[in-house]
Order: sequence, then structure tokens, then C-alpha cells
Amino acid sequence: MNQARKTAGQGAQLLTDVGPVIAFILVYNIGRNFVGDQAIYWATGVFMAGVGLALGYAAIVQKRFPPMLVVSAVIVLSFGGLTIWLQDPIFVYVKPTIINLLYSFAILGSFAFGFNVWKALFGSIFTLPDRVWWILAVRWALFFQILALINEFLWRHINDSVVLESARWFPGLAWSESVWANGKLGIMALTFIFAMANIPIALRHQPDDEDKQDDPSPAGTA
Repeated sequence: MNQARKTAGQGAQLLTDVGPVIAFILVYNIGRNFVGDQAIYWATGVFMAGVGLALGYAAIVQKRFPPMLVVSAVIVLSFGGLTIWLQDPIFVYVKPTIINLLYSFAILGSFAFGFNVWKALFGSIFTLPDRVWWILAVRWALFFQILALINEFLWRHINDSVVLESARWFPGLAWSESVWANGKLGIMALTFIFAMANIPIALRHQPDDEDKQDDPSPAGTA
């Protein structure tokens, strides 16, 4: 029963994480056929609503405020609001960079205070030695920096929007805004692969008697 609840909770968490992104991509691609360059603003509005709904679901149904979701919501609503209000997509372009760097610096910064924020966030899922939590935290901090770098690379080479040519890292590279928008699917896939790649180290260091702790019923009973 506990495992069923845990699985359902993880499924709900996955939906709140990827749901707004999927909605953004769908609205953007459909909107391009009807409203042209305005599609980025429609998609941004839907993304803001999706993050707001995800935060509301976590607060009302799950009775909690996930710190990473709260931080994301504040940045998404702030930068999304500026994007729509000023009719300038540059804010939504740089938003993923800021979120990922903030996550990375929060993880690395917590070490300075003798605290592992990654363990605090996910300690309820795995029981691991502090050394392993440190390894996972550093890995994710570096990965978030890589995601920020990827986003910078993608948005700086958009050639059909407000991005100036001087912002490009490589003058010979240029692509449409849709490459940046749909690139979110690739980033989601990369994040999933990275998360899966880190599961073996967690499973290797799980205590042998964890199953007994999770299921107190006598062996052989149904």
C-alpha cells in the first residue's frame, strides 16, 4: 500500500514537472500556424498557468510546497509576466538559464554551510551514505550548469526574433525560434537519461534491510 502511494506520488510529481513544458511546446507549435510570431506569448501564458496549477496541486492535494517547484514558479511567473507585458521574448529565452544556474549554485552553496540540500530534498526517497549524497549533489549541480550552457547556446543563435547578431557565440550559426522552443524536448530527454544514469549508484548503496522496513508484514503472507 505504501509502495502504491509512493508510485502514485512519483507519477503526480512527474506530471507537474513535465506537464507545463509539454503544454508550452504544443501551444507554441500549434500557435505558429495561427498567430505567427505571437505564438511565443501564448505559449508563455499557458506555461505560466501550467506552473501555477502544478504549484496549486502540490499545495492542495499533496499538502506540500516543493522548494524547487516554488523557485521555478517565482522565476517563471516573473520572467513570463515581463515577456508578455513588454512583448519581448528575451526574458523567456534566458529564464531556463537562470533557473538552472540558481539550482546549481544552491546545491554548491549549501556545502559552504555544511549542508547538503540535495539530500534534504530527496532523502525521503533513498537512504544513502553522506558520501553518495555528496556525489549525487555535485553531479546534479554540474548537470544544471550544462543545461544552462545548452540554453544559452540555443537562444543566442535564434535569427527570426529579437536576438541581436552580436549575441551569437558563433556567427556562422543561426536557426529559428522553433528550434529553441522544441529543443526543450531534447533537454527533457537528456534530463531523464541523466537521472536514470544516476539510479544505479543509489540502488547500490541502499541498505539491505530496506524492504523489511517498508513491509513489516511476516514473510509469506499475502
